[in-house]
Amino acid sequence: MATSADRRPDPDQLLRQVEAQEARQSRARLKVFLGYASGVGKTFRMLDEGRRRKERGEDVVVGALQTKRDPALDRVVELLEIVPPLVSENGKDAINLPAILARRPQVCLVDGLAQDNPRQAPNRKRYQDVQELLAAGINVVTSINLQYIEELRASVEHITGKRVRETVPRSFILSADEIEIVDVPPEQLLERIGRQPDEQSAAAERRRLSQLREMALLVAAEVVDHELSAYLRDHGIEQPVSTQERVLVCLTARANFLPMIDLGARLARRFSGELYAVYVQQTSLDAAGKAALDARLESAREAGAIVEVLASDEPMEAILRFAREKNVTHIFIGHSLRKSLWSRLFGNPVDHLIRNAEGIDVCIFPH
Repeated sequence: MATSADRRPDPDQLLRQVEAQEARQSRARLKVFLGYASGVGKTFRMLDEGRRRKERGEDVVVGALQTKRDPALDRVVELLEIVPPLVSENGKDAINLPAILARRPQVCLVDGLAQDNPRQAPNRKRYQDVQELLAAGINVVTSINLQYIEELRASVEHITGKRVRETVPRSFILSADEIEIVDVPPEQLLERIGRQPDEQSAAAERRRLSQLREMALLVAAEVVDHELSAYLRDHGIEQPVSTQERVLVCLTARANFLPMIDLGARLARRFSGELYAVYVQQTSLDAAGKAALDARLESAREAGAIVEVLASDEPMEAILRFAREKNVTHIFIGHSLRKSLWSRLFGNPVDHLIRNAEGIDVCIFPH
């Protein structure tokens, strides 16, 4: 029976929770308007958010605007205070950080988050300027299109055939306190940007835009997942909660590797999730087995997996521990269908994994 001492909260844990909550409450907040393609209206939504906040009594300034923008936006811009940017010799704008920090508004609007700064600017990237504003206690509302997220650039390029140079790391987007998808149906977007392809081309374009929309929604889900994890951590709640697919493929020299890594990679790509491949070190491998394993690890890397080699005398415990740390949603593992007398009587390591993988789907690939 649990005693009152057993139920007493750990003082160090309580202190960490209080400090984390105070830090989150006192720090500036970042809101991101995410568009899945150019023309959806993310800049207008950002500026309109600034207008509404100003009407509610907040002190709002515009720190950065794209030089090429729809003239219709100027009607909203006229209602807001603009901090004139720093302009380099080649005409490329940079946020006037000293002026904004001296002005100390409550909210700063920053368009074109992925833009590179001129060489004269203190920071190389605009998102680094935003980090300074947040560190100074200034809330930031910003906008970005999907293709400018570094880790998604290749996927978007595969869909659109267009490659961008300026990017923002996904980790910065994940740090947002709030993300809002600027969502427009593909048909409406094509009409808005004046694209009128023939019927066959229009169908292909709608499919491409639908793929991009889905990716944007999954980025938003990842931000929510990240925020939820931070909340649970701040409140001392140990629980594997995820709104995103994370697939863990367990590698051995004998496992039916190709179906596992192929399905895992397709699942991760389908949901813009993460793919892990782990191997628990074995001392009994001969030269041929080691060569086969090395080839599989390299193939896993080529498939986009994050490869980890674990050291443990208890392989299934190591796999479960890794899965919990990464909030894995699916475990793929190979297993022989032949049962020994020992496994019939006492079970086997895979049975142990299944019994203890609460909240995680375990898929067995026979070999």
